[in-house]
Amino acid sequence: MPSSAELVELLDLETIDLNLFRGRQPDTMLQRVFGGQVAAQALVAGARTVEPPLGVHSLHSYFLRPGDTAVPIVYDVERIRDGRSFSTRRVMARQHGRPIYLMTASFQKPEDGFDHQDVMPEVPSPADSVDMREVVQRRAPDGADDWMREWAALEMRAVGDSRPGGRLPNDEHPAQARLWIRINGRLDDEVLTHRAAFTYLSDLTLLGSSLVPHGVPIGSPNVQAASLDHSIWFHRPFRADTWMLYDQVSPSASGARGLAFGRVFTEDGRLVASVAQEGLIRPR
Repeated sequence: MPSSAELVELLDLETIDLNLFRGRQPDTMLQRVFGGQVAAQALVAGARTVEPPLGVHSLHSYFLRPGDTAVPIVYDVERIRDGRSFSTRRVMARQHGRPIYLMTASFQKPEDGFDHQDVMPEVPSPADSVDMREVVQRRAPDGADDWMREWAALEMRAVGDSRPGGRLPNDEHPAQARLWIRINGRLDDEVLTHRAAFTYLSDLTLLGSSLVPHGVPIGSPNVQAASLDHSIWFHRPFRADTWMLYDQVSPSASGARGLAFGRVFTEDGRLVASVAQEGLIRPR
């Protein structure tokens, strides 16, 4: 995905019929559809069937089959419930007549209430963190150029992880990673644009935190990795084109699966989203 503009275009679905949408594919080197792409497109499909001022506050999903990057994805939205404050949608993504992804999303009208949050951890600023391109260049120099072209719409800065010498303590969380992340380019002011763009990027690094103590990067040929499910809770307004701290921790890995949670903070310390994912991390 070479630019933020093309990412926005990717998330602008074609309406086929009532509650039925089609998402195009990017020019990609990936052998299967990126999970963040299908999740973000499914969110947009569901949001297209609710009326303002409702906005998504949570989504829960399962990746059912690998997606084919050569054909479009059809999104079928089921209107589960419309209430006075909340609406619920179920979105099924299909290719070749078979489901590849299932999402349930809940939308809420804005309202005031109790308010508290975790304190943001003390970390170096994005300017004082390591550009992810340098990290990839060190770990996999032969594939670094391809990696940077594939994810050029995103900008990432590594803060550290809990490996020996990784700048984070490993006494309480042996599997932990932190990075700054944002869309590399200016987005419009639509709330859905920013939440869909964040959904896209939220799937890229989270599962990798479960491999930190094992010394195996997520793209290694020594591990078969795939997202199995993905959930996001949106807490407060944010812009996906400004820096966000992605504080990731994996409390457990077992049975060839890794579980990971992420807290997302803005630079000024607001907790804007929480993410949870379980994925396949099968040693080859």
